[in-house]
Amino acid sequence: MLYSVIVAVTKESLIMKEIRRNTKQQQIILEELRKLTSHPSASDLYQIVRKRVSRISLGTVYRNLQLLSKNGTIRKLDMAGREARFDGRPDSHYHIFCSKCGKIGDLNESPIVITGSVLKEADGWKILKHRIDFIGVCPECWNSFDTNNV
Repeated sequence: MLYSVIVAVTKESLIMKEIRRNTKQQQIILEELRKLTSHPSASDLYQIVRKRVSRISLGTVYRNLQLLSKNGTIRKLDMAGREARFDGRPDSHYHIFCSKCGKIGDLNESPIVITGSVLKEADGWKILKHRIDFIGVCPECWNSFDTNNV
């Protein structure tokens, strides 16, 4: 007698299985990302990783970056209208974006202070986390920057 077994597989269970699977390629992608402070795009990181794993595809790099960002190992930086960039530092810190060349830098100290309790009391929200993006001009671009077009 044959039995048919139906297994329900959800998108979330597949994602969790992929997140838990730590492949050699994923480890190399993470190692190379953590060496950088430039916050590379998936395609930028792909060019670097290919030097160590010649047969890796851009899709593999992109999928692994998505999985690593979903589980909190790395941070995905989304800026409206720009390609996503990735940060090997998952700790809480701010970023500044150069409006001229697109460079992204880390700000280790916040130029502003906002406490969750002030917002919570004022608006009734429970703050879980926040994100503030700063936009400026990097030192390399400042010399050629036209302040009349700000």
